[in-house]
Amino acid sequence: MLTEEAKSKKQINEECIINRLPEDLIERIFFRLPLSTLLSCVGVCKHWHDFIRNPQFVTSHLQHAPRYAFLFFPQGLVSGEPYPSDAILIDEAWSPSTYAVPVIGPEDLLLGSCNGLLGLYTKTSTIKIANFTTGECMHVEKPAKNMRGDHFSFYSFGFHPVTKEYKITHFLGDSVEGRPRNKDKSSVIQVYTLGDDKWKDIPTPEALSLNSVRNSGAVNVDGTAYWLTEDKTASWQHTLMSFDLREESFAMIQLPAEREDHDYFGPCKFWIRDIDGKLCVVTAQTGRYDATILFGELQIWTLDNPVEQRWSQKYTIKNPPNYIPGPHFVHMDRILAQSRNHVGSYEVIGENIEISFSKMTELFDSNPRKLYNMQSYICVKSLVRLDVYKKAGIVRRPKQQVGWQLKKWETWENELREVEKLRSKIHRIQHDLSEVTEKMVEFYQFLEDKPHEIVERVRTELNQVLQDKPENPNQVTPHFFHFSSKLP
Repeated sequence: MLTEEAKSKKQINEECIINRLPEDLIERIFFRLPLSTLLSCVGVCKHWHDFIRNPQFVTSHLQHAPRYAFLFFPQGLVSGEPYPSDAILIDEAWSPSTYAVPVIGPEDLLLGSCNGLLGLYTKTSTIKIANFTTGECMHVEKPAKNMRGDHFSFYSFGFHPVTKEYKITHFLGDSVEGRPRNKDKSSVIQVYTLGDDKWKDIPTPEALSLNSVRNSGAVNVDGTAYWLTEDKTASWQHTLMSFDLREESFAMIQLPAEREDHDYFGPCKFWIRDIDGKLCVVTAQTGRYDATILFGELQIWTLDNPVEQRWSQKYTIKNPPNYIPGPHFVHMDRILAQSRNHVGSYEVIGENIEISFSKMTELFDSNPRKLYNMQSYICVKSLVRLDVYKKAGIVRRPKQQVGWQLKKWETWENELREVEKLRSKIHRIQHDLSEVTEKMVEFYQFLEDKPHEIVERVRTELNQVLQDKPENPNQVTPHFFHFSSKLP
C-alpha cells in the first residue's frame, strides 16, 4: 500500500511538467506554436483547454500572431466559364500558401476582415461571418429594406478595440418616389452588432454618394469606418466621412489642401486605404483617353490626427501600377500589385519611390483569375470564437445549395481535379528526374575518380619495379632471369 508521500510523488510524476511552469512562461510557449498545434492542445487536458480558451489569452494571442497578406479573388467569368471566389495567404517569408480557405463559398464576396474573422457577402439572404482558420461560421440575416440592387461594397465589417464589439455597417440606398431605389445616394447607415437581435438605422448628416463608396472603398481603422463622399466645393472635390463604431456618430474630415494636377493627364482617382494601422488617402491621375491607366505620381497621404484633421504625405510613387488593391496594399514595407498575369511586390525605400516593373518580385501567377479584381487584407490566424454570438435571434441556418447551383461549378471542379492530377504527374516526373540527376552526378564522379585510381595504381607498380631494379644494369637477378627465360 502506497504511503502519502509516495502518492504525492506519483501525482507529481503523472502531472504534465509544463503545468508546473509560471503562467506567463506557459503563455510565451503557446504563443510560439502554430495555430493548428494550439487547437490540438485544447483537447490535451482541462487545464490547457481553459488556458487557451480564456478570452484574455485569445486577445494576447492576436497581438503576437504573425501577420499574413490575405489576397481575395472574387468569382467571375474566365473565357466564358465561371471561376469561383478563392483566396491565397502570403506569409512572412513572402511565400504563397497552399492553405485552402474552406469557409469561402464559390460565390461569396469579401466585405471585410478583422482579428482573423471574415465578413462575406452571400447571394442568399444572409451575411456570413467566419473564422477562416478554425472554420467556424455564423450567418446573419441581411437588413430587409430596399435590398433591390444591393452591392457587397456597401457593406463593411469592423471591430472596436475598447468595446470589443464586432459590427457590420451597410449603406442603405435612398428610396425615391417613383423609383424603388436611388442608386447614387444614401441617407441611412444600417448597423448590426454581433450578438444583437436586429439591425439599427442611423440617419447620416447629409446624403452620401454611393458611387464614391463603390469606387474608393470603405476602410475600418482602429474602431472607425472611413469613406469618401463627393463635395464639389472642396479642393479635391471629395470629403472624408467617418463613423465611430463605439459612439455610432459621424464626423467630416477635410482632405489635404495641397495637390497639383497636370492638364495633360486625365481626371484623378481616389482610394481609401489602411497602411500600418493608419487611414490613408491615395490619389493619382488617369490617362486622358483611358481611365484604367494611371499616369504621373501616386500620392499617399496619412491621417496623423483625426481630431485635428492633420495630414502628412507618406509616399510619392512614380510609375505606379495601374491597380491599387485594398484596403491594405502595403505589407512589411512592400507594395502589393497585380500586373498582367502576375501578382508581385515592390520594395518601399524612402518617401519618394520610383517603381520599375523589372524590379517586381513575382509571388505567383494569377491566371485564370480576372485582372485588376484582387482585394488585399492584412490578417492573422486567430482563436476568436463565434458561439457566443450565435444565440441572437437574427442568426440563421445556412441554406443548402440546390442542384442547379452546384452544377454551375461542376465544370470548374472537374477542371480543378484535372489540374491536380497534372500537378501530381509533374511532381512525380520532377521526382524521377531528380533521382536520375543524382545518379548521373554519382556516375560522373565515379568516372572522374577512376583515372586517379589508375594513376595511383600505376605509380605504385612502377615504384615497386624500380625498387627491384638491380644497381648494375648488366646484372640480372635470378628471379628476373628466371622470369625472362620463360619468354618465347
